Amino acid sequence: MTDPTLDYFINLGQIQEDDASHIQWSHATNSKHKVVAALNGPCHMIEADILMRGNEPKEPIMAHPPMRDSDITLQEWLEKVKKQNNKGIKLDFKSLEAVVPSLALLEKVSGDWGAPMWLNADILPGPQGTTTPLEAQAFLDAVGSGASPVVLSLGWTTGWSAETDNPGYSWAMVRQMEEVCRGLRHPVTFPVRAALLHNSSPFGYFVLKQPSRLHHLCIVLMPRDWLI
Repeated sequence: MTDPTLDYFINLGQIQEDDASHIQWSHATNSKHKVVAALNGPCHMIEADILMRGNEPKEPIMAHPPMRDSDITLQEWLEKVKKQNNKGIKLDFKSLEAVVPSLALLEKVSGDWGAPMWLNADILPGPQGTTTPLEAQAFLDAVGSGASPVVLSLGWTTGWSAETDNPGYSWAMVRQMEEVCRGLRHPVTFPVRAALLHNSSPFGYFVLKQPSRLHHLCIVLMPRDWLI
């Protein structure tokens, strides 16, 4: 199964060239204001972070750690986005606890969704990563049990420091991801940190040797990476 994301926007006439770099993104769309702005703006894909609310009522909300609360829940967020059904979504899970209840909400809206749906999680430790990755098999078991056609976005935790020679993605990290991805039935994209790619020669070989459904890198430029 190949990733249909680019073809979807080409078929809508929103992108004219067979080039995924033309896909525009709204990142960290974790509030009511930001999701309205994204829906009314030129972006094709809306990315947001999900975790469980830190207090009652316990439910999936749109927030990035260290935040533990938000002015919008995942259910409210999905309802808003679904009304404008030509925007794709990328949901970035920041806690394993949020995965199963979030997937239940996604199943309720996925029947007539139509637009691309990506599910992202950092499931392996990467270069200078300090946060704990989500447990890989638990995440994949959860998302693999759903009936919705989704693209899996599987990444590594990373870190970066100014004025140092930051290590890139090693062969050991790449091989570990290759092992994790064997047997997956969903198309997969790998979010990698742009500032670390120049020290990451294993990546080109890794991507080229994968089946066509695994031929995607999503290169992420973090705000502080502009300092390099």
